[in-house]
Amino acid sequence: MIGRLVRVFLAGMMVLAAAVPLSSAGAQETFERSSLTVETASGGRFRFNVELAESSAQQAQGLMFRESMAEDAGMLFVYNREQTAAFWMKNTLISLDMIFIEADGRILNIHAKAVPHSTDTIRSAGPVKGILEINGGMAARLGIRPGDRVIHPVFGNAK
Repeated sequence: MIGRLVRVFLAGMMVLAAAVPLSSAGAQETFERSSLTVETASGGRFRFNVELAESSAQQAQGLMFRESMAEDAGMLFVYNREQTAAFWMKNTLISLDMIFIEADGRILNIHAKAVPHSTDTIRSAGPVKGILEINGGMAARLGIRPGDRVIHPVFGNAK
Protein backbone atom coordinates (compact mmCIF):
# COMPACT_ATOMS: atom_id res chain seq x y z
CA MET A 1 0.00 0.00 0.00
CA ILE A 2 2.76 2.46 0.94
CA GLY A 3 4.68 1.54 -2.22
CA ARG A 4 1.59 2.36 -4.34
CA LEU A 5 1.14 5.70 -2.56
CA VAL A 6 4.79 6.58 -3.15
CA ARG A 7 4.48 5.71 -6.87
CA VAL A 8 1.28 7.81 -7.19
CA PHE A 9 2.94 10.70 -5.33
CA LEU A 10 6.08 10.52 -7.49
CA ALA A 11 4.03 10.29 -10.69
CA GLY A 12 2.06 13.36 -9.59
CA MET A 13 5.29 15.22 -8.84
CA MET A 14 6.66 14.39 -12.30
CA VAL A 15 3.48 15.72 -13.93
CA LEU A 16 3.70 18.87 -11.80
CA ALA A 17 7.40 19.32 -12.56
CA ALA A 18 6.74 18.91 -16.27
CA ALA A 19 3.97 21.54 -16.13
CA VAL A 20 5.89 24.19 -14.20
CA PRO A 21 8.29 25.27 -16.96
CA LEU A 22 5.43 25.73 -19.40
CA SER A 23 3.28 27.76 -17.04
CA SER A 24 6.08 29.83 -15.54
CA ALA A 25 7.79 30.61 -18.83
CA GLY A 26 4.54 31.30 -20.68
CA ALA A 27 4.25 31.61 -24.43
CA GLN A 28 6.18 34.50 -25.90
CA GLU A 29 3.89 36.83 -27.80
CA THR A 30 4.65 37.90 -31.35
CA PHE A 31 4.09 41.48 -32.42
CA GLU A 32 3.09 43.04 -35.73
CA ARG A 33 5.57 45.69 -36.85
CA SER A 34 4.81 49.16 -38.11
CA SER A 35 6.42 52.57 -38.37
CA LEU A 36 5.34 55.89 -36.94
CA THR A 37 6.57 59.45 -36.99
CA VAL A 38 6.77 61.94 -34.15
CA GLU A 39 6.43 65.56 -35.30
CA THR A 40 7.69 68.15 -32.83
CA ALA A 41 6.50 71.74 -32.48
CA SER A 42 10.04 72.84 -33.41
CA GLY A 43 9.77 71.11 -36.81
CA GLY A 44 11.54 67.82 -36.04
CA ARG A 45 10.30 64.60 -37.66
CA PHE A 46 11.50 61.37 -36.09
CA ARG A 47 10.62 57.94 -37.43
CA PHE A 48 10.43 54.88 -35.19
CA ASN A 49 10.03 51.22 -36.17
CA VAL A 50 7.64 49.87 -33.57
CA GLU A 51 6.07 46.64 -32.48
CA LEU A 52 2.33 46.90 -31.87
CA ALA A 53 1.00 45.66 -28.53
CA GLU A 54 -2.73 45.41 -29.16
CA SER A 55 -3.96 42.35 -27.27
CA SER A 56 -4.02 42.13 -23.49
CA ALA A 57 -1.42 39.31 -23.64
CA GLN A 58 0.91 41.43 -25.79
CA GLN A 59 0.44 44.41 -23.49
CA ALA A 60 1.16 42.29 -20.42
CA GLN A 61 4.44 41.09 -21.97
CA GLY A 62 5.49 44.42 -23.49
CA LEU A 63 9.24 44.89 -23.51
CA MET A 64 9.92 42.65 -20.51
CA PHE A 65 13.19 40.73 -20.50
CA ARG A 66 14.64 42.62 -23.50
CA GLU A 67 18.32 43.37 -22.97
CA SER A 68 18.51 46.12 -25.59
CA MET A 69 16.53 47.94 -28.24
CA ALA A 70 17.65 49.66 -31.44
CA GLU A 71 17.82 53.45 -31.24
CA ASP A 72 14.97 53.89 -33.75
CA ALA A 73 12.81 51.13 -32.25
CA GLY A 74 9.96 51.11 -29.80
CA MET A 75 6.67 49.54 -28.82
CA LEU A 76 3.27 51.14 -29.37
CA PHE A 77 0.58 49.99 -26.93
CA VAL A 78 -2.83 50.51 -28.53
CA TYR A 79 -6.17 50.57 -26.68
CA ASN A 80 -9.60 50.05 -28.28
CA ARG A 81 -10.82 53.22 -26.58
CA GLU A 82 -9.29 56.09 -24.64
CA GLN A 83 -8.52 55.21 -21.04
CA THR A 84 -6.24 56.15 -18.21
CA ALA A 85 -3.13 53.96 -18.40
CA ALA A 86 -0.82 52.67 -15.68
CA PHE A 87 2.48 50.85 -16.17
CA TRP A 88 5.37 49.50 -14.12
CA MET A 89 8.86 48.32 -15.01
CA LYS A 90 8.91 44.94 -13.25
CA ASN A 91 10.94 42.48 -15.35
CA THR A 92 11.95 45.28 -17.74
CA LEU A 93 15.72 45.38 -18.12
CA ILE A 94 16.20 48.65 -20.01
CA SER A 95 15.28 52.23 -19.15
CA LEU A 96 12.33 53.53 -21.17
CA ASP A 97 10.61 56.79 -21.99
CA MET A 98 6.83 56.32 -21.89
CA ILE A 99 5.00 58.70 -24.20
CA PHE A 100 1.25 58.85 -23.47
CA ILE A 101 -0.80 59.70 -26.58
CA GLU A 102 -4.36 60.98 -26.91
CA ALA A 103 -6.82 59.64 -29.53
CA ASP A 104 -5.92 62.38 -32.03
CA GLY A 105 -2.17 61.60 -31.78
CA ARG A 106 -1.24 64.50 -29.48
CA ILE A 107 1.25 63.68 -26.75
CA LEU A 108 -0.43 64.18 -23.38
CA ASN A 109 2.55 63.52 -21.11
CA ILE A 110 5.93 61.80 -21.02
CA HIS A 111 7.51 59.79 -18.25
CA ALA A 112 11.25 59.95 -18.92
CA LYS A 113 13.82 57.31 -18.03
CA ALA A 114 11.59 54.81 -16.24
CA VAL A 115 13.78 52.77 -13.91
CA PRO A 116 14.31 49.09 -14.81
CA HIS A 117 12.75 46.54 -12.40
CA SER A 118 10.76 49.23 -10.54
CA THR A 119 7.27 48.36 -9.32
CA ASP A 120 6.36 52.05 -8.95
CA THR A 121 3.20 52.89 -10.91
CA ILE A 122 3.62 55.21 -13.89
CA ARG A 123 0.32 56.79 -15.00
CA SER A 124 -0.96 58.81 -17.89
CA ALA A 125 -2.11 62.33 -17.03
CA GLY A 126 -5.55 61.48 -18.42
CA PRO A 127 -7.27 59.22 -20.95
CA VAL A 128 -5.02 57.99 -23.79
CA LYS A 129 -5.41 55.85 -26.91
CA GLY A 130 -1.80 54.68 -26.97
CA ILE A 131 1.58 54.65 -25.27
CA LEU A 132 4.86 54.72 -27.15
CA GLU A 133 7.83 53.22 -25.33
CA ILE A 134 11.26 54.19 -26.61
CA ASN A 135 14.76 54.03 -25.14
CA GLY A 136 15.17 56.03 -21.94
CA GLY A 137 16.34 59.60 -22.56
CA MET A 138 15.46 59.54 -26.27
CA ALA A 139 12.48 61.91 -25.97
CA ALA A 140 14.62 64.63 -24.34
CA ARG A 141 17.48 64.05 -26.78
CA LEU A 142 15.11 64.54 -29.75
CA GLY A 143 13.17 67.41 -28.16
CA ILE A 144 9.89 65.47 -28.00
CA ARG A 145 7.44 67.18 -25.65
CA PRO A 146 3.76 67.14 -24.63
CA GLY A 147 1.65 68.68 -27.39
CA ASP A 148 3.79 67.17 -30.18
CA ARG A 149 2.08 64.74 -32.59
CA VAL A 150 2.48 61.03 -33.18
CA ILE A 151 1.52 60.12 -36.75
CA HIS A 152 0.19 56.56 -37.15
CA PRO A 153 -3.01 54.94 -38.53
CA VAL A 154 -4.28 54.07 -35.04
CA PHE A 155 -4.66 57.81 -34.36
CA GLY A 156 -6.43 58.44 -37.69
CA ASN A 157 -3.84 60.97 -38.78
CA ALA A 158 -1.56 59.02 -41.15
CA LYS A 159 -1.03 60.78 -44.46
